[in-house]
Amino acid sequence: MSFKTSIGGQAVMEGIAMKGPRLTCLAVRQPDGTIRTEISETDRNPFKNIPLLRGVAAMFFALKSGYSFIMRSTDIAFPEGEEEDKFDRWLKDHFGEKTNQAIGIFSAVLAGFLSIAMFVLLPTAVTGLLARFLPIDGFKTLIEGILKIAIFLSYISLVSRMKEIKRVFMYHGAEHKTIFCFEAGEDLTVENVRKMKRFHPRCGTSFLFITVLISILIFSFVPWGSTGMRVLYKLLCLPLIMGLSYECIKFAGRSDGILSRILSAPGLWVQRMTVFEPDDDMIEVAIEAMKAVIPEDLSEAEL
Repeated sequence: MSFKTSIGGQAVMEGIAMKGPRLTCLAVRQPDGTIRTEISETDRNPFKNIPLLRGVAAMFFALKSGYSFIMRSTDIAFPEGEEEDKFDRWLKDHFGEKTNQAIGIFSAVLAGFLSIAMFVLLPTAVTGLLARFLPIDGFKTLIEGILKIAIFLSYISLVSRMKEIKRVFMYHGAEHKTIFCFEAGEDLTVENVRKMKRFHPRCGTSFLFITVLISILIFSFVPWGSTGMRVLYKLLCLPLIMGLSYECIKFAGRSDGILSRILSAPGLWVQRMTVFEPDDDMIEVAIEAMKAVIPEDLSEAEL
């Protein structure tokens, strides 16, 4: 029996972090070929029943835990040659067992600033600069939107060319295929997972691209009094944009209707740049991660 699940994942270095309703499992392929799994409690979203606010909170939790999982997976997959530097010792001395949590929070804040710089400040600054030399007053919002999409796609394209990131994107494919297999009600075997689709409507890539598109729509109503004021207004709109994007991706993952397919189409297209076909070893890792987070009561895992 098929259904839509709320279980989702994140590809990391040589592995996958799968998030269930109660548990999260980090599964990583070790150098000796074995799979190591580490299970923790899933972060509880205090606003999970409040539209818009739950999207803002979900984004923060995703950024906070995402970097921690990447760092931990790197330690597991590439343990040799690792030496503790002064910064590592400082973190352990000051945060102790909460070092990973501190790194996650710091990384979430840093990633937020970098995203704002790339997709909020840069397009507006470039458009404002162009307006000084070219008569584009009636087209500034359009140009700003085009620049934003171009920056996003260029960034994804450049990152996907890196050998290590390409393998992460292959694990990304294994994650999607495994979720599809679970949703289809089939046994979680390599053979069953391999035949599944690799593009999923609830993918983080789709969420990011929908966020870009919604931001273009919302920012079209923001005045162009000055570049500085426009950036300020745009920053104030970010929580609304994140909340709307989350609701859109949640709806797209839950429904199979025409509107859902329209909402999913741009993100599914962009996933061709971030979701690659996995090999069987990667599928095995994804299966281990999925099995660890499936609740006894499957209704808890419904979207």
